[in-house]
Amino acid sequence: MITLTDTAASKVTELLEAEGAVELALRVAVRPGGCSGFSYEMFFDGDITGDDEQATFGDAKVVVDPASAQLLQGATLDYKDGLEQSGFSITNPNASRTCGCGQSFS
Repeated sequence: MITLTDTAASKVTELLEAEGAVELALRVAVRPGGCSGFSYEMFFDGDITGDDEQATFGDAKVVVDPASAQLLQGATLDYKDGLEQSGFSITNPNASRTCGCGQSFS
């Protein structure tokens, strides 16, 4: 299961509050594709199944499907808001290779 930093959890909560949808969860998934073989996908989701893995970080709820959970074991989701880097980023110890954009891995 992926872990959220405090900064990422705060940003997720902030985004959900801005949308007026605090009941939703952040779904993090791994899909085939991208220039390195797999790509990350993140979106707010209210459709949570019984086999989804779930975790809560502060007020932020995160769900991951079982297949993605295997590829995200030990991964961390962070959020940065600076001049050089802005947005969410995933650090994944399971990735042997990543592309230049940081959105896909193998």
